[in-house]
Amino acid sequence: MDRALQADSFMQFNADLLRQARRIVVKVGSSLVTNEGRGLDEAAIGQWCRQLAALVRGGGVLGAPREVVMVSSGAVAEGMKRLGWATRPKALHELQAAAAVGQMGLAQMYETKLREHSLPSAQVLLTHADLADRERYLNARSTLLTLLQLGVVPVINENDTVVNDEIKFGDNDTLGALVANLVEADVLVILTDQRGLFSADPRRDANARFIDVGRAGDAALEAMAGGAGSGIGKGGMLTKILAAKRAAGSGASTVIAWGREADCLLRLAAGESIGTQLLAPTGKTQARKQWMADHLQLRGAVRVDAGAATKLRAEGKSLLPIGMTAVDGDFSRGEVIAVLDEQGQEIARGLANYAAAEARLLCRKPSAEFEALLGYAAEPEMIHRDNLTVTVR
Repeated sequence: MDRALQADSFMQFNADLLRQARRIVVKVGSSLVTNEGRGLDEAAIGQWCRQLAALVRGGGVLGAPREVVMVSSGAVAEGMKRLGWATRPKALHELQAAAAVGQMGLAQMYETKLREHSLPSAQVLLTHADLADRERYLNARSTLLTLLQLGVVPVINENDTVVNDEIKFGDNDTLGALVANLVEADVLVILTDQRGLFSADPRRDANARFIDVGRAGDAALEAMAGGAGSGIGKGGMLTKILAAKRAAGSGASTVIAWGREADCLLRLAAGESIGTQLLAPTGKTQARKQWMADHLQLRGAVRVDAGAATKLRAEGKSLLPIGMTAVDGDFSRGEVIAVLDEQGQEIARGLANYAAAEARLLCRKPSAEFEALLGYAAEPEMIHRDNLTVTVR
């Protein structure tokens, strides 16, 4: 086990990880939110909300303002408490009922505590189906990014009132990672009831060694992670390790830390060494562009004039519809498409902001005409430069 970890011994704790992050997803588990099932912990939620507000505003040692998303468990546990249930039910309809009861209090608590710091909030309930379906995925992404641009803190939970065995995430660690992918976060912070990752369960092994830094996706880390630590939540350390691996797919690193550490979020943002860092092998932009470059099957392409081709290849610009001459294939918004020059050679590929039928209407048109042509105003680019990778220069 140790030999496997030594392969990553060159990795150092990155004090700038959160200090440089501009978009952060914070996930907090049921045992923390509900004080081990005794009901919503108003004081703890208040402390996290105070820190979120400070991160959003920035300044001083915290540096530039951050965009933050909170992924919070606790609806089922709060519902159990309100219904007088001592143990987590197994029947799906009872879990859904508990979630419906608990979500009322959970949303109200976050709204109240964030409002104390003049910070608006929004409740967003997601299911796996929302992220598996392309249109719903893009709609969820657009909504969340709009909320962040407006300075609103989204508070996200799995929509346990409607999930079933086929669509449930299974734990909110996974949900946190999926949200980090969805909004292209820089860092996922998982707040838990442990200091971080140990080589063994410290509650059972006095020789357990604390791991301050590792590589997300390292199989050795997965092997040493244990099962669920309480009867309130569904996740254990293994789900957090796997969540870090999933988040790394979009270039987000993960920090696992004790949620009751005083000012843990602010201290992390100031560069203090707290918890375990699981570093993504590649950065956010590199990971996204590598994913696009690796697509073997493309649903379509757009052809561009010489001027647009030069701007893409030499200047790193976005692709505007006014530079497009034709559209090939049948693709949907959000799919990876090729960009072809006048000779039909692929010069780039990226994520389409418009479906093929819409793109055909926009060829050679300025953005001022989009609303009249489509009936709504949307992005001015066909492919934004952040979602575009040049394949031939």
